[in-house]
Amino acid sequence: MSLDRINLHLVSDATGETLNAIARATTVQFEHVQILYHRWSLIRTRFQLHRVLEGIEAEPGPVLSTLVDRALRADLETTCQRLNVPVVNVLDPVMNLLQDTIGEQAAARPGRQYMLNADYFQRIDAMHYVLAHDDGQSRAGLAEADVVLVGVSRSSKTPTCFYLANRGIKAANIPLVPKLPEPEGLEALSVPVIGLTLEAPALIEIRRHRLRLIASNDAAALMRQNSSEYVDEEAVKAELLWARRLCNRRGWPVIDVTRRSIEETAATVLQLMEAWHERRRKAGAESQRPTA
Repeated sequence: MSLDRINLHLVSDATGETLNAIARATTVQFEHVQILYHRWSLIRTRFQLHRVLEGIEAEPGPVLSTLVDRALRADLETTCQRLNVPVVNVLDPVMNLLQDTIGEQAAARPGRQYMLNADYFQRIDAMHYVLAHDDGQSRAGLAEADVVLVGVSRSSKTPTCFYLANRGIKAANIPLVPKLPEPEGLEALSVPVIGLTLEAPALIEIRRHRLRLIASNDAAALMRQNSSEYVDEEAVKAELLWARRLCNRRGWPVIDVTRRSIEETAATVLQLMEAWHERRRKAGAESQRPTA
């Protein structure tokens, strides 16, 4: 029997991001059901778990868990069994596979993925870098970038850079504006340069939304002066064509972000970065081969 509404409990001993990602990836496949999410994060003591168990009893529904503490897991599973509520510990299949492969028992320490280690500080550095090099700022520091994104206004350069920073990638972005000088010096950088574009109707809608958001600010008067060209269909099409031709002329790959989420755009950027570095490695190996 199908249901049109269910409770889904996400119980984590850390931030809950793993469960949120799993829930997003799976529940989106069910279009005709309303899912009420109950998120329980940083559950590391019996007292904290008691609140969770009360919540599950008050609003029963399937439980997804990433608890690694064995005592807390046992309490959760016992209560779910009593309530006849299904519970899945989503880390178990991968954890068991690795334990069997490595031949070592997992440490069962909650939140270890968020330790203040070198990877953590690399992400912090990348965040600071994105802030300092957003929208063409601090051109002198571009040599320190891992990737440079270029594109017209509102082509999702900034959010993509921040998403990449969360992966430890130093990403700078530079706007492409037809009436301003073309960006110079990027070819001399030893980093990949990647263009972002999108279809004109989507860009116009994003820009109109942007204009509505800032309508009450001091910048509104200035934006109104340029709003016609900023959202005019023919002007936007010409702007996008100019930007794509510029990227093609410079040999920069272009990603169409019209129907891509920020996550998908960032994943494509990472693929293009890997391809760029692979070409560089092959070119370096070829240059070192002895000539006959």
